[in-house]
Amino acid sequence: MKKNIQFYFDVGSPTAYLAYHRLDQIKNIYDFDLQFIPILLGGVFKSTGNSSPAMVPAKGQYMGQFDLPRFSKLYGVPLNLNPHFPINTLTLMRGAVFAQQNDILERYLDAVFQSIWVHKKNLGVLAEVYETLTAADLNGQEIIEATKDQDIKDVLIANTENAIERGVFGVPTFFVDSEMFFGQDRIQFIEVLLSKLN
Repeated sequence: MKKNIQFYFDVGSPTAYLAYHRLDQIKNIYDFDLQFIPILLGGVFKSTGNSSPAMVPAKGQYMGQFDLPRFSKLYGVPLNLNPHFPINTLTLMRGAVFAQQNDILERYLDAVFQSIWVHKKNLGVLAEVYETLTAADLNGQEIIEATKDQDIKDVLIANTENAIERGVFGVPTFFVDSEMFFGQDRIQFIEVLLSKLN
């Protein structure tokens, strides 16, 4: 039976960026359904008492200098640390909800992830968001306006609350059936599961 992978993510995470690309790569190897679930990482941190690895200086330095570049090289995915990190992603994640509802999520994520984690743009600034989306032939004005809709806000809140209820404490987090995996470096364990079905 084909597996369903649920991918909880926030675009402000460099490891979610790496996971996004790694999942795309393994789609060419394994047969699975991928469900994107946008959540607000700040809400998860607040609820769980967790915080970004960057808040521990030694750990943040290690990740930036060694860990992230190693995985970037391993996957063949460009990654540049963003000097504006951490970025307030509230508008971006509401935009992801709108994009998902309108079947343009992957185009949206391609543009946003690239802007933050390759071109080092500050997408906490609305003008930069508009420019990024417009350059990707997306309707930047429509998407930004949609992020003000209560229905969009409610979906992001519900997604985040559901994630917390399921035990999510950071991103990227994946569920395969009821089994949880945290961190882009755990995708290898998901591959083991998928390999048994192919």
